Amino acid sequence: MKRSLLVLIIFSALSGFVYSGEYSTKEMTQATAAPCPEWYGDNEWSVNLWGTYAFTNTEYARNLWLVDLVQSTSEGGTVLGTFDKYIGGDHAWGGGGDIKYFFRRYFGVGVQGFVLDANRGGFDIFEDPGIPVFFRERTNDRRAIGSVLGTFTLRYPVPCTRFAPYAWAGVGAIFGGGESDTLTTHAIAGVPPGAFTVEARTRHFDGETKLIGQFGAGLEVRITRHIGWTNDISWGVIDGPENNFGMVRSGLNFAF
Repeated sequence: MKRSLLVLIIFSALSGFVYSGEYSTKEMTQATAAPCPEWYGDNEWSVNLWGTYAFTNTEYARNLWLVDLVQSTSEGGTVLGTFDKYIGGDHAWGGGGDIKYFFRRYFGVGVQGFVLDANRGGFDIFEDPGIPVFFRERTNDRRAIGSVLGTFTLRYPVPCTRFAPYAWAGVGAIFGGGESDTLTTHAIAGVPPGAFTVEARTRHFDGETKLIGQFGAGLEVRITRHIGWTNDISWGVIDGPENNFGMVRSGLNFAF
């Protein structure tokens, strides 16, 4: 009887020890399986402010030798050289921003806009052998080029990290660029055509608004739950390859 009672006591003690061990193991497992912090929301607004550098697809190599312009025009083919027909120079600096709404954290729709400080080289020529006068001047116009686009963004927040690569595309309008200069010549009667023997005048054309498509890809890094750092590169398409341009952007994103 005593022996049976002793066995029962030992069995009960061992059972309690095993049960407490199992409970401790379950408690530790639950503690180590805590969910990762959520850096990106399923439904959130984001306001992104960024600076940008734009570079043109066409190298700026414009002919600004003014005597040659008159001579070539009077012979029937003006030699203007190569240059971007909308932005003008090789590059431009600027800034912009966008507002997006993300649903299911992966898809976003929004509106973006930017402004570039652009340069455009040109010329101003007036020749009249009858006076006689030959006025010539190289010009360099600084002007703001702006754009507004509607955008669609695909984003993939990497689980348990602060990183989210993204790709986007947009369509809209660009305005403020596209000015042009045209040189017209008129041969003087009885004089062989050539420089200084023709009337020459420069006609200036104002800029025009164009349709623009833009697409790009980048990476966002969340510094906090509501503040991120974005960097991306994109390509803009405007009415022909000589007007296409690239953009590199970097800025801060504020998520709500």
